[in-house]
Amino acid sequence: MSKVIVSENNTVERSSKIYLYLVCLVAALGGFLFGFDTAVISGTISLVKHDFNLNAVSEGWFVSCALLGCIMGVSLSGKLSDKYGRKIVLIISAMLFLASALGCMLSNSFTTLIVFRLIGGLGIGVASMVSPLYISEFSPSRLRGMMVSLYQLALTIGIVLAYFSNAYLARHTTDAFNSADINKIFSAEVWRGMLGIGALPAGIFLICLFFVPESPRWLLLKGQEQKAKEVLIKIDGIEAAEKEMDAFKALDKHNEDGSIKELFTPVYRRALWVGLLLPFLSQVCGINAVIYYGPRILEQAGFTLNSALGGQVTIGLVNVIFTFVAIFTIDKWGRRPLLFAGIGGAVISLLVIGALFALGETTGPWILIFILTFISCFAFSFGPVCWVVVGEIFPNAIRGKAMALATLSLWVGNFLVGQLTPLMLEALGSSWTFWLFALCCSPALWLTFKLIPETKGRSLESIEAYWKQVYSQGKSGN
Repeated sequence: MSKVIVSENNTVERSSKIYLYLVCLVAALGGFLFGFDTAVISGTISLVKHDFNLNAVSEGWFVSCALLGCIMGVSLSGKLSDKYGRKIVLIISAMLFLASALGCMLSNSFTTLIVFRLIGGLGIGVASMVSPLYISEFSPSRLRGMMVSLYQLALTIGIVLAYFSNAYLARHTTDAFNSADINKIFSAEVWRGMLGIGALPAGIFLICLFFVPESPRWLLLKGQEQKAKEVLIKIDGIEAAEKEMDAFKALDKHNEDGSIKELFTPVYRRALWVGLLLPFLSQVCGINAVIYYGPRILEQAGFTLNSALGGQVTIGLVNVIFTFVAIFTIDKWGRRPLLFAGIGGAVISLLVIGALFALGETTGPWILIFILTFISCFAFSFGPVCWVVVGEIFPNAIRGKAMALATLSLWVGNFLVGQLTPLMLEALGSSWTFWLFALCCSPALWLTFKLIPETKGRSLESIEAYWKQVYSQGKSGN
């Protein structure tokens, strides 16, 4: 009889994990679209620049206009997701992705192209905040790091598939098509096909979102306890669901009004600094300069255009592979060890890359080797751990608004890098550009040591209680 019980329990546990993975993978598709849109631009820059006769400023605007849309999207998504739910806002983001891909593909002027790039940016901004937020709230404490890291994994896969699709389309521009319109999209002006192919994953994301539940913690905040309990039971079983419900009810929410002002109180000041600085520093380290302008940087190092695009694909693959390091270690080793190791390695790599450019050592493989080292260090630390930490550290009542603020910080950094990198490469050269990235990256080591707590294995409610405990101890110590 006992064997039957064990078998039933194992079956329930397996089915719960399958349900958990499937839902989190659907939410992670927002990361895939984020990564795809970020990287697909790298293959279109020179083509769009040629077709529209762009200067350095216009080139930077083409790249970074979507980032401006991201900032706008993030600014709206926090309040909307707290008011209407995480699921409906994700559906809106998928619709924006779809409209942008089709609009860019069919645009008849540079202005129209910019408008649809801005619309796509809105979608990316919304998804970049709500997707990891949803996964963080949906996942059990013991698996939260891994689940949120799936978002970063999807992002890196989106990047590498964008590289592959760009390379494939670029190599088939001489193919003959019967239709003049198709010939224009996939041959004469192949950048249209590169941007338009994003409509396929956007459509899949949109359809799949209708089959996932609402975030259980959002349901709890709205007083829908029965619905929340049903979702929690599907995720992790009855016993774990009851513990989650009890922990939520045990929180002292007497002085919390659900306003963003709560985040600026002394209790959460440390969490606020972490939430603002960690995402910003993860961008100004130069990761997206390598992703956006990788072919150009590799060409400056002596690679031909075709080999530079091949090197860009290699960069994307390394990004994917080393994200698995975080997925399999973040809930075992913790957040802080990964940050220390990855940030330290990234700073050293950036310094060496700058030195190689300064010394003129660009004909051998060393530039690509250290760029790949930088990418690998980012991929198992800054990339996934940033999303995990900002999804954990904020209180339940204002998590959507607070995470929107943190993600806004990330996109401000991303926008600055996208807009300034062409000018930096042109005015300062590659060596000083990479040295500046190293300088901007290094404060993250201090931030990790001084302000970021280890949150491995803690429930979101216990992390919220931790900030209150630290504040109380500080007051009593004074």
